[in-house]
Amino acid sequence: MKEINEIVEWLIQSGALTVLVLFSWKFVKPWLDAKASHANTERAKVSWSLLEQIANISVTALVGQNMTGKDKFDLAVKHVMQAMHSHGFEVSQAVVEDVVQSAYEKSPLTGSDQTTSTVTVDPAELTTAIEPADGTATAIDPKEAK
Repeated sequence: MKEINEIVEWLIQSGALTVLVLFSWKFVKPWLDAKASHANTERAKVSWSLLEQIANISVTALVGQNMTGKDKFDLAVKHVMQAMHSHGFEVSQAVVEDVVQSAYEKSPLTGSDQTTSTVTVDPAELTTAIEPADGTATAIDPKEAK
């Protein structure tokens, strides 16, 4: 026991313990920083996923309400902000508005997907139907487009 005590005393007095701690810190600090960065990334993913789910639920719940679109939007934003705050996530108003708008546009219940739009050209009174791309068109080969 006396020998162990002498070794510890020597480490402290010679400064070797300080050098050992500093040397170890050089290796441990980057590892701790990587862990903290990973934890922040995971928290952001969970926060964003929760935000999207709450926005989808809020938009879906307000679809059949007898309210104006602006009132529904404001109420959905309010509900999402309250839900995120109650879960301990601080989210800005602008981000919540963007996510609620995105949820509205993606929702199959809102009727925001237009399959055909009609365009009228004034001078000749021509009307044409424009249909959105269905994703089946072949790509243009740059070698052929000369």
